[in-house]
Amino acid sequence: MLELVALSPLVLFVILLVGLRQSAAMAGMWSAGLCAGLAIAAFDYPITAPSVLGPLAEAMFISATIVWIIFPALGIYELQQQTGATQAIGQWLASISAKPQVQALLIAWFFGLFLEGAAGFGTPIALVAPMLVALGFPPVKSLVMALFGHAAGVSFGAVGTPIVPLAQAAPLDTGVLSLLILVPHAVLAAALVLIVFCLARPADPAEVAPRWLIPLATLCFIAPAAALAWFAGPELPTLGGAVIGVALFILAVRSRRSPGEDSASGSAGALALAGMPYLIVLALILLTRLIEPIGQALQGTVLSWRIGLEYTGSIAPLHHPGTVLMLALLASGLVTTERRGALLPALRRAGIRLPPVALALVSVLILARVMVHSGMIDTLARGVSDLLGEFWPIASPLVAALGSFVTGSATTSNIILAEFQVAAALAVGIAPLVPLAGQGFGSAIGNIVAPHNIVAGAATVGVVGREGEVLKQTLPVCACYAVLGGVILFIIERIA
Repeated sequence: MLELVALSPLVLFVILLVGLRQSAAMAGMWSAGLCAGLAIAAFDYPITAPSVLGPLAEAMFISATIVWIIFPALGIYELQQQTGATQAIGQWLASISAKPQVQALLIAWFFGLFLEGAAGFGTPIALVAPMLVALGFPPVKSLVMALFGHAAGVSFGAVGTPIVPLAQAAPLDTGVLSLLILVPHAVLAAALVLIVFCLARPADPAEVAPRWLIPLATLCFIAPAAALAWFAGPELPTLGGAVIGVALFILAVRSRRSPGEDSASGSAGALALAGMPYLIVLALILLTRLIEPIGQALQGTVLSWRIGLEYTGSIAPLHHPGTVLMLALLASGLVTTERRGALLPALRRAGIRLPPVALALVSVLILARVMVHSGMIDTLARGVSDLLGEFWPIASPLVAALGSFVTGSATTSNIILAEFQVAAALAVGIAPLVPLAGQGFGSAIGNIVAPHNIVAGAATVGVVGREGEVLKQTLPVCACYAVLGGVILFIIERIA
């Protein structure tokens, strides 16, 4: 069957990465080689100069755009470590609660969701994972917590960008679509919070936080996000939900804190200086994403290229999250003599860590781009829809997650598969609304298994080569989350 042929490069990748514990670079290269051979032999992929150079060019270009996020994020991490800023932030977190699980929820869940809602495109993982490491969590755990912590907000990341291709695929009310996407997240997101909470569990039983924080953290985000989805549409659920949610969460935690947990938080000036890179990031993100004239002006400068008709790439460098991070790094690195002296060494240490990351990204992305251009992704999706028929809503999130696994982006998965979701729905006699909601929901959770997201995150916490350990933890959760979300949407479709 052609579907099994199309699936085999992904199976090989998972076996090499998880089963044989190969690096992402090695697993990607072997899987890309198999993918190219099968594309030519079974999918009539042409052997021409554009078809050979195009996927390589796309892979290298996308890798460069990701590295532009990783490099300043690493620079911020190194600068914070050298200047003692991380310790100051840790002291402030301890003033809210000394319990590691509370601190993990504040950083991995709320701060990660805020960054996802404001910027997306890898920014949460690049900033959150090293912050967790700096607070004392092990690197692999930190990366896994960062992946799980931001996932529920990816559906409306980057101020609602992933919803745009879904809204263009069919004439739907975006408010209704947004609310329907949030329904399975509302039911299942507590599992993501639970995972973060358990991963952050300290060895000392006296430091373990109460379990009521799990539903509290979930509700603090989901409730305002759902209200914003219904009343304001897809732009603000993640961003606004995180801002409102963290304020409510901090108030609740402080109100239940025992006197023994009080801790000096340091001066406001020292804390502001320590948090300056993150404050600048947030200010620039809000300025460039929420003030439309500024955003449009920055997006007006575009660098693009094309090989043949199919192979292309473009970037708005002034609007890119990496540029925001670099500006924050430079601005915060020049404010004091101490930080100015630490800036160049921080940049140098960040640069040393980039080459193996770039190699891993390119190999993984060659696999992804050949699968897309050869039609393997379409073949897999059609096979699932033909098999399930009227039960298609159950599988639609899983197919969407597969799109994110291959492309590394919920937005790209939605672009590639939105029209297919509509066609599959009409072919089996159901309305497109629920499968499109499944696409928006599934493409979000697919981010936690996207290899180049994991590769990029591994670079920020210094665990390049251990990506398989991360995928081993995220893959089962992704599959279960997507399937259960599909069941919820199927029930909604049946009773609606």
